[in-house]
Amino acid sequence: MADNDDDFAAMLAESERDKPANKKRPRTGDVVKGKVISIGQTALFVDVGGKAEGVLDRSQVSDGEGKLLVKVGDTVEARVVGDEGGVLALRVKLGGRGPEVRAELQQAQELGIPVEGVVTEVIKGGVSVDVAGVRGFCPASQIDARFVEDLTTYVGQRLTFRITRYEPRNLVLSRRALVEEEKEKLAVETRKRLEPGATLRGKVVGFKPFGAFVDLGGIEGMLHVSELGYSRVERPEDVLSMGQEIDVAVLKVETVQEKGKAVERISLSLKALANDPWRDAIAAFSEGQRVKGKITRLQPFGAFVELAPAVEGLVHISELGSGRRINHPKEVVAVGQEVEATVLSIDLEKRRIGLSLADSQDGTAADVAEVAKAQPSSKFGTFGDLLQRKR
Repeated sequence: MADNDDDFAAMLAESERDKPANKKRPRTGDVVKGKVISIGQTALFVDVGGKAEGVLDRSQVSDGEGKLLVKVGDTVEARVVGDEGGVLALRVKLGGRGPEVRAELQQAQELGIPVEGVVTEVIKGGVSVDVAGVRGFCPASQIDARFVEDLTTYVGQRLTFRITRYEPRNLVLSRRALVEEEKEKLAVETRKRLEPGATLRGKVVGFKPFGAFVDLGGIEGMLHVSELGYSRVERPEDVLSMGQEIDVAVLKVETVQEKGKAVERISLSLKALANDPWRDAIAAFSEGQRVKGKITRLQPFGAFVELAPAVEGLVHISELGSGRRINHPKEVVAVGQEVEATVLSIDLEKRRIGLSLADSQDGTAADVAEVAKAQPSSKFGTFGDLLQRKR
């Protein structure tokens, strides 16, 4: 019998060792996580550890139509708003209406409980927000983690705020702190995948003349205008839109010093994920071949001709006049003009194609220049067509 007692004592001791160390009982104001252990008609019971059980009103975890959003076994995060009779009162969001809501607003400010509100209009310095029937104000600088130029995009949206000041006639709100907290949580997961060569999904959140900012999940990267694709892009807004979701490749992750502070820079690329149209198209060209294209740019040293999407060739100024001296390509050709040229050289490594507009059919360079000057660029066909008309 003694042996059986010893065995039982050993099993009990082992069982106690396997149990996690007792947690301190949560206090009012603490944020806790717990598992839903039962669901009643009006409330849910949550095991929050530390020999504590919490009760959460059903309305706190239901949608606007009263549909319950959690089930037994799910984990919920809530704030302790009271401790009565050994049971913790939990709250996820503001739940009262009418006279009750003002007491809840006061408590929400004191305990940092987020509240939901609907943005009703844009006013001087920010937006007006309806929080359970109480009019509040959110400054423009507090509506998001980054500067928002057009606040009208928020009108009609139901958002979550934190109360920064509450007086009978003065309810001031901030969404920025909550957005930044959420970004920090997302950033932890994003950093696990953030390395050169990785492909991540992101959302366009801002534009600058030199590129676009992309939110990768709590962390922003820069998509330089030169990395938007193989085609020449003047402004990032020409190919991207605010809020657009895109896949991007991570080119570089580095830390630099700016104004004495370490700043993380993440360089992104769309071009790295796209097929190189230059290599695809170049197989169709050969030296001596006659090709058609459109003049895209003029420089003092020559004219650029688009032969295929994102594939350009250069007509050096010496190849524009067929022996006749010209001072600038604009004397012979114009941007947008359709031309026919001869391929002089192809450099695959340097991605260069040398072209010539010098006469390779019947006619003279003078004919070409004369016709080019006489005809509006919008009515040009190929140079061959112009020479035929000249005859």
